[in-house]
Amino acid sequence: MQPPVRSGQLSPQENVALHTNWPKLDYAQWQETCSALQLYTQIVGKYRLARTPWVNHSWHATFYVTPRGLTTSLIPDGPGIEIVFDFISHKVVGTGGDGRTASFALTPTTVAKFYDTFTAMITELGGNARYDRHPNEVPSPVPFDEDHVERPYDSDAVERYHQALLSIDRVFKRFRTAFLGKCSPVHLFWGSFDLAVTRFSGRRAPLHAGGVPAMPDEVAQEAYDREVSSAGFWPGGNGTENAAFYAYIYPEPDGFADAEVRPAAASWNTDLGEFILPYEAVRTAEDGDAALLAFLRSTYVAAASLADWDRDLLECDLGDPGTVRSPDPHP
Repeated sequence: MQPPVRSGQLSPQENVALHTNWPKLDYAQWQETCSALQLYTQIVGKYRLARTPWVNHSWHATFYVTPRGLTTSLIPDGPGIEIVFDFISHKVVGTGGDGRTASFALTPTTVAKFYDTFTAMITELGGNARYDRHPNEVPSPVPFDEDHVERPYDSDAVERYHQALLSIDRVFKRFRTAFLGKCSPVHLFWGSFDLAVTRFSGRRAPLHAGGVPAMPDEVAQEAYDREVSSAGFWPGGNGTENAAFYAYIYPEPDGFADAEVRPAAASWNTDLGEFILPYEAVRTAEDGDAALLAFLRSTYVAAASLADWDRDLLECDLGDPGTVRSPDPHP
């Protein structure tokens, strides 16, 4: 039996690429959809932000990768509500702790219509639909309910993006296992639309200057009030022409920009003040997981060594499934 043909079906070659670990991402092809998706996640993220007690470094506001897309996890509002961006069925799905569910389709629309539809869904689920309606970290921000520009929705590109997130999440989580100190979850920030993981030295950092577009300075200052070594992934934009991985340290020690990092495709971006590795270099590598892990480990080692972090106290071997980490010997 032949599989059913859906509208906009991929070619056999494209379909194979979609289901590999590292699908092709062409930011120019789906830039407008990506921009719209960032604003949609901001609307949902702002709702979570308004209802969730503050956790250090804004960890209470983020999304997490799932087999179907992105989730807020449980939000303490009304009966308890979870919001999922389902990138397989292309829906926004809300589930309440009392058994109620509601959803609406991800389709070409305006930000204002998405805002109105989502707000109505929260009310239907028994939640409080009052939250801030202003975007963050985007140029020329327009309040959500006043943004009537028609936006496309490229479902094929969104599926590719989701497949990439699944692979990146896997490698980031493996990288996270080699650190014993304070470390963030692997999570997606809807402000700059990056999937990130951040390690901390345990020491206080100088007061951050702020200045992030459309974001209160005190949010950036709280996020960077401890020394950090951070890595993440952008689907495009943010100073890069296409999808890319980044790595930085705050505060930046002397010599960091000149450090030798791997793989060979990684380089220092003076404008951003970060190391950048093009996603395409990982996608086309013989072993994409190993290439990305090399970038994460080498940039962290350079950062922690130059900043004189207590690496002996903070680090351990990479974790393996089913294997208990050997405890450090007692003094």
